Amino acid sequence: MKRVILSVALVFAVIFSANAQAKSTLAKIIASGELKVGMSGNQPPYSMTAKSGELMGYEVDLANLLAGSMGVKLTLVQMPFGELLPSLESGKIDVIMSGMTITSERNTKALFVGPYMVTGKSILTKASTLATLDEQAEINQSAVTLVALQGSTSEDFVKLVLPDAILTLAKDYDEAVNLVLADKVNAMIADLEICQVTMMRYPDSDLAALDQPLSIEPIGMAISPNAYLLENLVSNYFESLAMVGVMDLLEEKWFEDGSWLIQLK
Repeated sequence: MKRVILSVALVFAVIFSANAQAKSTLAKIIASGELKVGMSGNQPPYSMTAKSGELMGYEVDLANLLAGSMGVKLTLVQMPFGELLPSLESGKIDVIMSGMTITSERNTKALFVGPYMVTGKSILTKASTLATLDEQAEINQSAVTLVALQGSTSEDFVKLVLPDAILTLAKDYDEAVNLVLADKVNAMIADLEICQVTMMRYPDSDLAALDQPLSIEPIGMAISPNAYLLENLVSNYFESLAMVGVMDLLEEKWFEDGSWLIQLK
């Protein structure tokens, strides 16, 4: 009987602890009056640096709308993509909005709200090179050199699907794109939208990308594990924005209309 009582007490203790943590995440944001959103700031059109030095992009707009709905100040915390999940785990940031694909591995470290975007992998290369790399079998060979963002699902994709290709890892997309432009690698593996935007940014560089993605990947916002109240709140806000057409307007602004390109640094 004592063992049963102790076991039940332990279960309630675990539940209470989880509920306390869930409440504290949202309560901390409200009490501080500040929402800290981590992003790389170098993943156009999700987030990027404008000539003014400020961050802009699809997720920057979405973060501003979220903070406004919550009635708190938005603080964007820029850092390399690979540091985002560790910063979330340590409490340096409250959430991640950085073109982050929802994967089972990442879901063991964080809750995800969304997806608010569905993308897929593509290749960015010179048009002359694309003619010889239009099939997966032609890409997956030791004579082909690729670059991908370090710590991203693009890195995982290459290692899993294109293991015979030679892979170089870049700290950000500027570095990766420059390697392609300088012909130091054959192609960059990245989300289709990032490849398309890069082509728009460098219209005279003979860049090309696949018309259809090589995979299907959901993009969402990562929050601390057990932060169920915050997850519920954000989910409701995102659903409301979708219902009134705001999500469609943001997608049109950042993924279809390239007028914002003149603002890029």
